[in-house]
Amino acid sequence: MIDSAWDMQHEFGTSAPATSEQTILTRYLPLVKRAASHLRSQVTAAFDQEDMEQVGMMGLLEAWRRYGSEPDAQFESYAFKRIRGAMLDELRRLDWRPRQLRQQVHGHNQMQRELHNRLGRVPTEQELAQALDCSVDEVRQLAYASQAEALQSLEDWLENGGRAPAAESDDTDLAMTISKVLKSLDKREQLLLSLYYQHELNMKEIALVLGLTESRVCQLHKQCVLQLKQRLVDSI
Repeated sequence: MIDSAWDMQHEFGTSAPATSEQTILTRYLPLVKRAASHLRSQVTAAFDQEDMEQVGMMGLLEAWRRYGSEPDAQFESYAFKRIRGAMLDELRRLDWRPRQLRQQVHGHNQMQRELHNRLGRVPTEQELAQALDCSVDEVRQLAYASQAEALQSLEDWLENGGRAPAAESDDTDLAMTISKVLKSLDKREQLLLSLYYQHELNMKEIALVLGLTESRVCQLHKQCVLQLKQRLVDSI
């Protein structure tokens, strides 16, 4: 995998010796894997972790080239954001259709809520497809677009320290919804998300801060993410 990313290094130019790039890739490979695993835990649709890791390694090389100096204590945090950003860009490139699908996504989510209320349970993909007069594959694409919108907006919200990111006017309602949903969590859950996304602590470190076991922190994080994603998707 490192060799694959190494072969693509020329996309970023030749501003540093090849051996230095190989060293950077090797040293920070765990950071790339962490970013890919981090993202995978938030995406319920198909996710090729190996492909995302290769994208992340290109993001790592770009981060190193833009950093302007040898890696120091601050580089890891900077690189992680660049790596995750590259992965999100790739995710949007593959599966994100912002304006073209916006109206269809709203229709999908509205129909999902209507069927849920009518049936008293979560509708199946087949039931949604029939109600929307489309194929099951199209229903899956709409669901994925809805998840991607919620995911990216959540990332932006968290990286902006709980402030709505700079957004176009038609995204204002979504930003407000994210803020409202996150504030509905209890203080411990809000702190957990802040430590994980903004301060980039790992589960073991968060467990020490919260006075919980690492397994309990993992469980709480998963519950928070699932809860947030569902509320955001339902609100789009």
